[in-house]
Amino acid sequence: MKKYETIIFDLDGTLLDTLEDLKDSVNYALGEAGLPERSLDEIRRSVGNGAKRLMELVIPGGEESPVFDKVSSDYKEHYALHCNDKTRPYCHVPELLAELNKRGYKMAIVSNKFYGAVQELKKLYFQDYVEVAIGEKEGIRKKPAPDTVIEALRALGSSKEKAVYVGDSEVDIATAANTGMDCICVTWGFRTKEEQKRAGGKVFADDPLDILELV
Repeated sequence: MKKYETIIFDLDGTLLDTLEDLKDSVNYALGEAGLPERSLDEIRRSVGNGAKRLMELVIPGGEESPVFDKVSSDYKEHYALHCNDKTRPYCHVPELLAELNKRGYKMAIVSNKFYGAVQELKKLYFQDYVEVAIGEKEGIRKKPAPDTVIEALRALGSSKEKAVYVGDSEVDIATAANTGMDCICVTWGFRTKEEQKRAGGKVFADDPLDILELV
């Protein structure tokens, strides 16, 4: 018997390894403004709260910087063109989604990545399995507010009581809690298991196929 009927996935660090493309676009935008580049680990620790927060963390001086708007715009434009240069699904993710689809689960992606990139990556990788994909957009609060997850559940005709959230970060753990949903933390993404435990994570998957046993 199924424990859940619906699975809401985070995108970056959960389904897709997007880190190299994020780093390249950040460093392109910083370089255009004559600012120092950021390392892969700095990008890893900075992503998860949307593009604006990422820019606040990587631009010296944050939002107070006189070049904040330009760097942010350059980043978004570059990433829109290069979001799939090095990005790949994590090992066993395609097999997981195919099996979940075969078993009749409803699936959605809810991300703090900007909306256009979420739609593009969903079309490239998950079109056959994922019905709904939501990214950061005007007029709706991003994670960890529950709004985008509630929108996804509504679009799927699902309830939070029969759904589980799957993600890799403290933002995802808080999002699930704020929505009143269970959470599965994945350990292959942008945060370590210890970081997730400190954020309140309790149920863990060390491989995507582990999720089949948890749902």
